[in-house]
Amino acid sequence: MSVESKSRVPAFNSTTSMDDADDAKESAPSLSSRTSTAARSRPSAPPARKAAPAFNKFVIYENRVRFFIVASNTTDSRHRILKVDRTSQEELNVVEDDAEYSGKQMSAMLKMLDDGNKSSGGLGKARVFFGIAGFVRFTAGWYMILITKRSYVALLGGHYLYHCENTEMIPVCFNHKIEKPTEEQRLMNIFKQVDMSKNFYFSYTYDITSTLQHNLAGSSRPVQGNWPFNDRFAWNFHMMTAPFGNEEHPHLKPHWILPLVHGHVDQAKLTVLGRVIFVTLIARRSRHYAGARYLKRGVNDEGNVANEVETEQIVSEALTTPFYYPYRRDGVEDRRPSPNYTSYVHYRGSIPVYWTQETNSMSPRPPIEISVVDPFYSAAARHFDNLFKRYGTPLMILNLIKKREPVPRESKLLDEYTLCVEYLNQFLPADKRMQYRAWDMSRAYKEKTQDVISILEDMAEESIQLTGFFHSGPEPYSHHFQNQAEENNEIPWRNTISLQNGICRTNCVDCLDRTNAAQFVFGKRALGHQLYALGVVENPNLAFDSDAVNMLTEMYHDHGDTIALQYTGSALVNRVETYRRMPHWNSHSRDIIENIRRFYTNSLLDADKQTAINLFLGVEDERPITQPQVRSGYQKWFNEEHLQPPYQLTECDRGLRDFVRNKSDFWIEYYRPLLFTSLGKHFAYSMNSTLKLPGKTAKDMNHSPFEAQSIAARNPSVVQGVRRFLGAHPSTTSKKNTKQSTIRDESSKRKPAAEPGEPDRHSTEAIARQLLDPVVSEKEEAEYRGYVDQYQELLDAPTTQGERKDLDIYSHAVRTAAGLGDAEWPEVPKEFIAYVEHVPSQYRDGRQEVLPTFNYERWLAMGSGG
Repeated sequence: MSVESKSRVPAFNSTTSMDDADDAKESAPSLSSRTSTAARSRPSAPPARKAAPAFNKFVIYENRVRFFIVASNTTDSRHRILKVDRTSQEELNVVEDDAEYSGKQMSAMLKMLDDGNKSSGGLGKARVFFGIAGFVRFTAGWYMILITKRSYVALLGGHYLYHCENTEMIPVCFNHKIEKPTEEQRLMNIFKQVDMSKNFYFSYTYDITSTLQHNLAGSSRPVQGNWPFNDRFAWNFHMMTAPFGNEEHPHLKPHWILPLVHGHVDQAKLTVLGRVIFVTLIARRSRHYAGARYLKRGVNDEGNVANEVETEQIVSEALTTPFYYPYRRDGVEDRRPSPNYTSYVHYRGSIPVYWTQETNSMSPRPPIEISVVDPFYSAAARHFDNLFKRYGTPLMILNLIKKREPVPRESKLLDEYTLCVEYLNQFLPADKRMQYRAWDMSRAYKEKTQDVISILEDMAEESIQLTGFFHSGPEPYSHHFQNQAEENNEIPWRNTISLQNGICRTNCVDCLDRTNAAQFVFGKRALGHQLYALGVVENPNLAFDSDAVNMLTEMYHDHGDTIALQYTGSALVNRVETYRRMPHWNSHSRDIIENIRRFYTNSLLDADKQTAINLFLGVEDERPITQPQVRSGYQKWFNEEHLQPPYQLTECDRGLRDFVRNKSDFWIEYYRPLLFTSLGKHFAYSMNSTLKLPGKTAKDMNHSPFEAQSIAARNPSVVQGVRRFLGAHPSTTSKKNTKQSTIRDESSKRKPAAEPGEPDRHSTEAIARQLLDPVVSEKEEAEYRGYVDQYQELLDAPTTQGERKDLDIYSHAVRTAAGLGDAEWPEVPKEFIAYVEHVPSQYRDGRQEVLPTFNYERWLAMGSGG
């Protein structure tokens, strides 16, 4: 082993804490001599800190024998190291060092490793990446998947949530020998069809696979497996466990291999008179029974349904960064949980009976067939029991499929689903029975006899009252005074945290269009309750067409489009505006295009897509049931323990206080005191906001985002009335006829005489040449631009103010017409007088009532043109 005085290894930032100066005196021992796969700590290493690691930067060094991976925190003051052996192709040998090193210690360690591995190439060139997604194997040898690019998408309590922008697959073995290169390449191409650069999310310090309520308050009983995260929503779970023999606890800790959530994450902020409210939407797609639309329907034997998505809506006030209030200065009181965090969870999933849709024919809507008739509904029983375990009771089921059809299609599922719920409900205790609501949403919309949105809002209010929602503190004390001031108001003031026990399960046939519209209404209603619990609004009723609801609508549109693209290959067809009977002018053509796209994708691409998903998730085509499902009886199909609330007030309140006291220090990674950061590049500053909606300016900061924009101002002025009139009637009929006749006359004057060598201008050849090379004169372009832009300046002006001169002149004209105005006009412009029409003789003789008119449109057009 040769030792050199100068090392070519890039040094780490030596920024350390005060205690690191003493720790750096001890020399870090070499790691190159370790061969065991079990992680062992060193006696001379510094003791591990009590705070959990927050590693978010990774550097990989490679030579012919090993990979060395160094994990670091934001300030480069805490480091750990991992070694991956590259000599064996069949066996994956990974060694993790449990010791934690300071910056100086890690620099010394890297220098020793570089000197000790000179024979195999030293440490090699350093490469920076942002996390390990897992290990995968096809026909021979292992590959390591690295996250090479990330982007910020959300911020919760100082914890960043990231979107995976790019990944890289590198072979572990240095001499990677493949016996079947064609098959290896084919499987690799299939694996890469699952694009990991789209809709995969992760976080270093926040468990994105679990709800906010579970992360902060914990649960009274286990609601997920033995893992530190919810493996149901970790799509790289197979890549995390398969390399280590699917052991219950893998060799690597979660800070090395990051759980990836497949779904959708979006965040925006409400600006309410200076208060900033964060609205976060997280959709988690289950890895169980996942796949394409027509290939994954209904339920499987294990009780997992197709297109299962858990949606969480988090509303928080950005008053403090972390999940807690800081210590008091007098030191009397410890950290307190911040009461500014709320969340509401709802669920979508396919109908839990055995049904299929065969895509052999070229029909865009294949017939629905109930493939297996189970009189005891065993699979559905396992499904609902699992929902009881995860969310508790009550369970509300909202079934939106069609009830009456000319040819029975969806209605088959309605009858079967209704019988299933009725059968299972009869064995449940009376107070724990599932609340089943079957409503033909499509028929209610087409018949125009029911207000779809109002009915959904009533159902949403019923569901929220049944299940509740999570709030990390008591409601504002002002509600107590408000309740006392109102007569016959017996609602008690809540001085504790609020918990959600139970959930609303929504479905249609595909769990896409109708389900997303219904979930938006539920989210809108929940947003009102969450804002009311935070003390932002006086009552939980939010008006449509307000900035807050418009922002939430766009968020649920993006949410629905993403879920639809993952399941069907196309965006939503029917949106919220459709069921509000306010469709966009191009909605019909867009719906046709999306339907064609769905048909093409489902017919030609779904088979390959399903194969790729199965390979990515580690699902075999014919997987034997290793552990047969054990059922206690056909009547007692549920676990009685699962009927108890998984989140109980006393234990969750204790868990919340324990969390803020011991486990919420990660927010310090959010602050970088020694780093210069431009405000424009700061995520919280550049986040989408109600002030960034189309047509908004800085002046709207003083306007409430909860006022409906379609409603006129409280004191409508004359100019506002004129704006509404001009917006509804852009031009008069006589003006149109005059313009058309003028254009016809001008066009007739411009007709050139046909030259002898040129074809007739009305012939097919001349028309074809003109269409291939269209020419528009400047005058025609100016006329068209003037027609398009007429009155636009007036309509775009603020509704609460007008130009003083215009208002005075027009008001004086109206008063004069009514006989109430003065004889003199104050500073009347010449152009105004030029367009006041003279009174005809019949008015002067008294034969008709005097009604002087004013061509306001011509005067306005001249004023805007000058």
